[in-house]
Amino acid sequence: MNGLWLPVAAPEFFAQVAPWFMALPHCKTLGLELVTAGRGKVTLKLPFKDALIGNPETRVLHGGVVTSLIDTASGISLYTLLDQPEAAATLDLRIDYLRPAKPDLPLYCTAECYRLTESIAFMRATAYQADPDKPIAHSVSTFARMATTKESA
Repeated sequence: MNGLWLPVAAPEFFAQVAPWFMALPHCKTLGLELVTAGRGKVTLKLPFKDALIGNPETRVLHGGVVTSLIDTASGISLYTLLDQPEAAATLDLRIDYLRPAKPDLPLYCTAECYRLTESIAFMRATAYQADPDKPIAHSVSTFARMATTKESA
């Protein structure tokens, strides 16, 4: 078991879910990596790749890549609080882009599920490079929870 996952609600469950997320075709293509996970919080890393550049003149990452990083980190933060499989879908994702990411450096996103109800999960996230106090973007989002129960099966 990875020691970085010990503070999650159910380490054995998260140890199965996290690699599944990272193996999704979109995540794999982007090269997303799980850096840390704790109860309600994760940090993902997006290594810089030329294929992810949005503007060839400035070499700035495409905004859609930043959105994907934030959305994925936010979604995974929910699973740090769960102990069994559950479907979830992004309902609303609002991102404030504060500055462009510097070329040739990895981008990180720390996302937190700060409130969890029976049907909705509330997240906030920050994308940054070397310093979390100098963010590239901030976001808030909500995810619909669709618990799988024996009754609904």
